[in-house]
Amino acid sequence: MSKFTDIRFDVASVLNRGRRDYQEDAIATDFPMGADFGYAVLSDGMGGHAAGDVASKIVVTEVFSELKFQSSDIDSFKENVSNVLETAAVSANACMAAHTTSNPDTAGMGATLVAPVFVRDTLYWISIGDSPLYLFREGSLCQLNEDHSLGPHIDYMVRAGMMSEDVGRNHPDRNALTSVLIGETIERIDCPANPFNVADGDIFVVASDGLQFLSNRQIRKILRENRDQKSANIADLLLAELQSLNDPEQDNICFSVIKVELQADAEDRQNIFTPEFERHKTRPRQITTRPIKPKSSGEVVEVDARTDEITPPQPEKASKKELPPQPKPPEKDGAPIFLRRRWLASDGGSA
Repeated sequence: MSKFTDIRFDVASVLNRGRRDYQEDAIATDFPMGADFGYAVLSDGMGGHAAGDVASKIVVTEVFSELKFQSSDIDSFKENVSNVLETAAVSANACMAAHTTSNPDTAGMGATLVAPVFVRDTLYWISIGDSPLYLFREGSLCQLNEDHSLGPHIDYMVRAGMMSEDVGRNHPDRNALTSVLIGETIERIDCPANPFNVADGDIFVVASDGLQFLSNRQIRKILRENRDQKSANIADLLLAELQSLNDPEQDNICFSVIKVELQADAEDRQNIFTPEFERHKTRPRQITTRPIKPKSSGEVVEVDARTDEITPPQPEKASKKELPPQPKPPEKDGAPIFLRRRWLASDGGSA
């Protein structure tokens, strides 16, 4: 059993168009005040004027609605989080297929998905595409979810000496996706069955790839130097750092900063009261009465000795009558690769 029973979330989100003509990112969060659970749903749409914004909104709406509905019973929800997330993603993908069938001009639209779900001191997530989920803990930054793009493969080739670092960093296929919600078969889903244990002081950043115009080193530096700040301040600093790059290719920017504070179980908390206070028993309130006879009548009434208010005699109450008792899609060899930037080359956008 966890030694933590109280968890608090400090959450702030940013949505910015960057240098793009369209805002294709979407995000929704729900961290009810006083609740020991919460979640964020983020989607990075692709398709430019071919409805990338519609794609991301479909994904966020479908997944967020399902999480909202299922989390009404938190104990049952915790036992089925992974299944709920996968079902919601499949449903969003089906909605995408239905939309493109009814609106042929939107054919080719698609979207990524990343949704971290916190239940007490554990974290679940689902991830499809290349939108990162970062963890900052004790000065270190790491990405928790899988990156479904060619980026990791290119990085491996660089480390193996098969490609220079400069070529790898600027490779034209670096952002090509190997899995995406597009209304067809979902090639890969990252949705661990076992939860990740959250620690006091953890900072999570869920983002679209627009945040990755900053290097991991830059993100880590901002988090490390401002770890004691509110999440809203950290979010502002990350956005300001992106804008200071003045990059003409800056993608849409969308992210949430989630700070976690865990408090120890009641039996482990330091007693803020003195032993004398704890031993003190609260005495029941005592009210004494004395009988008096009004001049006009021999009827006896009672007076509250503390307030001198007269309490009229109460009729005898009649005795009360007794009432009767009352599946995850399998991975395929040779999975197709979705070239996001190549798709968008004709419309001048980039997801």
